Formats: sequence, C-alpha cells, structure tokens
Amino acid sequence: MKHYFVLAFKNLKRRGIRSWLTLLGICIGIAAVISLISLGNALQFAILSQFPIETTEIITVQPGGLSQFGPFGTAGAEPLTQNDIDAIERLGKVEFALGRNVKNTFVEFNKIPNLRMVASSPMGDKKKYLEDYFGLRIEEGRMLRDEDSNGVVLGNIYSDINKNGFERTIKIGDKIIINNREFRVVGILEKMGSFIFDRGIIMNEDSMHKLFEIDKEIDIISIKVRDKEEIVEVSEEIKRLMRQRRRVKQGEENFEVSTPEAMLSTVNQILIGVQIFLAIIASLSILVGAIGIANTMATSVLERRKEIGIMKAIGARNKDIFYQFFVEAGLLGFIGGIIGIIFGLGAGYFGVYAIKEFLGVSAKITLNYLLILFTLILSFLIGSLSGITPALHAANQNPVEALTER
Repeated sequence: MKHYFVLAFKNLKRRGIRSWLTLLGICIGIAAVISLISLGNALQFAILSQFPIETTEIITVQPGGLSQFGPFGTAGAEPLTQNDIDAIERLGKVEFALGRNVKNTFVEFNKIPNLRMVASSPMGDKKKYLEDYFGLRIEEGRMLRDEDSNGVVLGNIYSDINKNGFERTIKIGDKIIINNREFRVVGILEKMGSFIFDRGIIMNEDSMHKLFEIDKEIDIISIKVRDKEEIVEVSEEIKRLMRQRRRVKQGEENFEVSTPEAMLSTVNQILIGVQIFLAIIASLSILVGAIGIANTMATSVLERRKEIGIMKAIGARNKDIFYQFFVEAGLLGFIGGIIGIIFGLGAGYFGVYAIKEFLGVSAKITLNYLLILFTLILSFLIGSLSGITPALHAANQNPVEALTER
C-alpha cells in the first residue's frame, strides 16, 4: 500500500497544474464547511454572551406578542405599569419583581452625536437586585446612588477611544449630553462581552422618567422566583395573572412571558438551522469537487493506456491497477482536504476577529479536532469513491489493445 501512495503522489506531481485545478473543488468545499462551522460556533458563543444572566430563576415579562410590533413598549404594544409589578410581587412564589425602561436616543460627547441605548436602574434596595441579576461590575468609579439625579454609568466600550464613536476617551467625571440634557459619568462597567451592555448607558429611573416624560409605563419586568425548580409553574401563573389583568383570552396575549432557558433554546434552534443550511450549501462545493476528481481520473486513464498495458505486460494484476488509480483519486481528495482545512481555519479566525472588532462582543473560535479528523477521512473517501469507476475502467484495460494503440 505504501508503494501505491508513493506512485500516486508522483503521478499527481507529474500532472502539475491539472492536479491543482482538480484539488480546487474539494478545497473550496472543505474550506467552506470548516469556516462556516467555526463561524457558526463563534456566532453562537457571541449571541449567548448577550444574555448576561447570573441566575436561572429569572422570568421576564414585556408588552407585545405575536400580534404586536417591537419590544420594550414600542408602538403597537400596550405598555406594562407599576400596578402589574405590584400584582406579580404579591404571588407567593415570587421573590421580587422590578421594572425597567429602555430607550434609544442620541448621546453627544466631544460635539459628536451617536445613537445609543439608555436603560433605567430601579431606586432603593432593588438597585442591588439589578446589579446581581445582570452581573454588573464596576471597573472605574462607582455604581449609581439614589441621589445621582444627573449621574450615569457607562458600558466598557466608552473608555476605548477606538470603539466608542466619540473620538475621545470618556473618563469618570466627564459630562455627556443625553436627549439635550447634561449628565455626569460616575462609573464605567467591566467588559461583559455583550453588545447591549458594553455599549449601554444606565441612569436612575427617576431621572429617566423626567428625561423621556415617562408616566407609569414599564418596558420590561424582571421577576426572580424563590425556587428555580418551580420557574415553569410560576411563569404559567404569571401568564394567567396577566391575562386576567389585561382582559385577554389564552392565545390572544398582548404580552410575552419568557424564561432564560426558553430564550436560549430558541436561539440555539435558530443557529442550528442556519448551520445546517450553510453546511448543505458547502456540501454542493464538495460534490462539484468530487465530479472534478472523477473527470480528471477518467481523462488520466485514457492518457495512460500504454502505461497500463506495460504494467500488465510485466505482471501487474487487475487489482494492482485498480488500487493505483483508486489511491491516486483518494490522495487528490486528501490533499484538497488538508488545504481546505488550512484555508477554512484561516477564514474562521478572520471572521471571529471581525465579529469581535466590529460588533464588540465576546467571540472565540474553537478547534474541533474530531471535526478536522472526520473531514480529512471524508475528503479521502470522497476522492476514492469518485475514482472507483475510472479505476475499474483502468483495471479492465486489455494490455494488447493498450500497447498497440497509436
């Protein structure tokens, strides 16, 4: 078998440019599979990092539903109120419920305006609940206090002059303009790898209500249950309560109640579907490469009929001729697989770097050695299977006809 591989390698090297062109199809297909799977995994990690939830006992309620448009109380959704929070907190299995408002508005610093997301922080004891719920940690300065009517806490990206969009580093004590009102920066959060929180701005809810003229509307309610084992039961109880309060029937809800597990499960299902779709597209490239190998090997048989005749004349058996062409086709696929893996990993690393730099989220590429090994074996098998018909044709050549052919 060693001699088959040595002879196959020499034949491929002798054919030069044709061998490289034949490798191209398999190379592109394998590179696409490796890079897409790597990017899919990195994208999954990046998206999951957008859920900075420290516990699994949290339920969220927000206005809207299948018949509504937009999150956080946007047009078309009947808003939540403080009365909803009070009613939910009266449920025996609920430890606490806190409301938040989230608005997109223009933020100005260094005379440069940028559209940013501003979120409210509750007052009193519930302020600590919010910090623990999202895992908020201060890198510089301090967290908000109730008396900080003109104070804000910024996400980590604002301390980076290359990413904050204001062409100047924002420091503790600096003043920024939000919705035409001046606020002082009292703290900058640690990097969380979340596009939302690293670019977000937090202010006290009293300040936010005055700034955006909010009356009693609540954009989203976060609820912590006493026992995480009962989270599904509590979420159903909250649905029943909200249907009663909003006077809607089951199936006609104008609100959404969700758990972290449900949200992450939905995200995972979407990502898996996308990865499968991309893998199918990449498989088409591999199929084209396999057809290219079969075509090249068939041409090679026709060109080397005299070589086959000489080999048979000096004692080569049919199986020797078959194995030579079979291994040669497999080697074409194997080399194409190696090159494809190298380019695929390179494309994957570049894609992950782009995700991290342009989106500012946590993302990393993971080397799946089983996937690489499987891909190498698969590329050899694809090449070998593509070469079976040409190899059989070569093995069945009549030596006399092959030697006398002009």
